[in-house]
Amino acid sequence: MKSLVGVLEIRQSQAERLGVKAYSRLSGGLEKANLRLSANESFQDAEDDIVALTGMRVGHSTQQRLVGRQSFESAEAKQGVSEVSIDGGKVRLRDLLESDSPWRDYKAVRVEGIYYNAFFQDNDSLIDYLSAQRLLSPQVCLGDGHAGVWNLFAQLTTVETRWEILDWYHLKENLYKVGGSLKRLAAAEMLLWQGQVEAARALFADCRRKQARNFEAYLSTFSLD
Repeated sequence: MKSLVGVLEIRQSQAERLGVKAYSRLSGGLEKANLRLSANESFQDAEDDIVALTGMRVGHSTQQRLVGRQSFESAEAKQGVSEVSIDGGKVRLRDLLESDSPWRDYKAVRVEGIYYNAFFQDNDSLIDYLSAQRLLSPQVCLGDGHAGVWNLFAQLTTVETRWEILDWYHLKENLYKVGGSLKRLAAAEMLLWQGQVEAARALFADCRRKQARNFEAYLSTFSLD
């Protein structure tokens, strides 16, 4: 059996005491190390890194089979939920047949600042997961300002029972994409921090940059009142 310290020869009685799975050729520690690497990088990179770290070679196809055998249960909140945040991202799929490996969307969700889950191209399952929680009112909904995120929140609660909050990081990120005068950007940042959206928008009324129009459109998708 391959382990973190090399190849070990063990008897059946030892395997039973150690809890080694039937027909397994990897120790529990080595299997865990492979799973951790596979969670953070491609299976091919995990194969290369496990050799460098342990001297044990575990092929990328074995890495993939290890992940496929795992059962990941959704974390259920043990208390009433007053806060939910949703964010989107992209993951690149490795395609050996095509030179241009595609990027695909996923959504990640955090419940009550404690429980985390992610859904790959499956918004319906995300909504089902959140709907199964004991959602409190008012419901604080934290998002990055993307319309797709607000649309998901709209399926959970009514306008009267939720507070939509745009996270400050993404607001500043989109503001500084406008570029141009640093003095104007700083003034807009101060106004936005104070919740004065229209006053901040007015600062860019005479700006001809396309980025300014994009930022105005971004501001129109939410309210900071």
